[in-house]
Amino acid sequence: MAIQQFKFFCLITSIVIYIIIITTLRAPGINKSVPKPWGPPRICPVHFSEQTITPLNNTKHLLVSAYMDQRVNGLDIRIIGIFRRDSIQPLHCFFCCVDHLSRTRIPATILQHSDNFGFPFVTTDVMCQIPQNCKATHVTLLPQSEKVISPEQIWLPIRNQKTNGKEKRKLQFNFTVCISNLFGDYNNVLQFAQTLEMYRLLGVDRVVIYNTSCSPDLSRLLQSYSQEGFVEMVPWPIDQHLNPSRGWLHSKHGGDLHYFGQLTTLNECIYRSMDRSRYVLLNDIDEIIMPYQHNGLMPLMNMLKQQHPNVGCF
Repeated sequence: MAIQQFKFFCLITSIVIYIIIITTLRAPGINKSVPKPWGPPRICPVHFSEQTITPLNNTKHLLVSAYMDQRVNGLDIRIIGIFRRDSIQPLHCFFCCVDHLSRTRIPATILQHSDNFGFPFVTTDVMCQIPQNCKATHVTLLPQSEKVISPEQIWLPIRNQKTNGKEKRKLQFNFTVCISNLFGDYNNVLQFAQTLEMYRLLGVDRVVIYNTSCSPDLSRLLQSYSQEGFVEMVPWPIDQHLNPSRGWLHSKHGGDLHYFGQLTTLNECIYRSMDRSRYVLLNDIDEIIMPYQHNGLMPLMNMLKQQHPNVGCF
């Protein structure tokens, strides 16, 4: 019994000594919970747009996509957007680089397209120059009046990035067809099937379609073409942001934007296809360009290229 009491006394004594030591070594305010380590800081903000239409914070404008475009000296990035014509304001470009967030404010060049047909919103290109020592991955725009980038700012990924190698990247397609917007629960399934199969016979490799709404039957048809890689469906929920017009003239048809943003989607399709397709054909679904002296579009273009070697648009 005495041995057990001695062991119990030693245990209690050890616990008391341990508590005294811990209490002595604890820093002031230790009763507060210790925050978990944050780990390495993020290089860039986390709000990257995964949508095809992104509202620009604190403006009436919409952003669609950003592409590398270095054909104009001193400009590197083309941001395709839809801007309200009476609310154009100076903007600055900010870039997220591979290894840092650039704090350099780059004045943006805003280029409204001339074809607005009287509508308050118009297709607009915003051109930016990448700052030095920045391998840009994402870009955002900020009104000149705003001095600080909000944590909620949305960033667009930069597409058509150039590779470090000097060799030219092999084009994925010879011919891409861009189809203007589907809207109003479009339901002419037979017309779509006939047109797509005709383009396949003519040598088209990819058909890009911007879809606001179509019928369930047409959706199933296009889904089957998408699964085999012939059709690329791009969501185009413009009706969630604006009141798009079903016509081409504002004075006659009303609305915010010409024909559900047709000019915006066709321009976007050109840049989407720029680094992957040799030729891009802009068409409505009820139009087919049919060569009558050649058995396909590529033989036709080969002849035209030989006859007009310095022409890039036919």
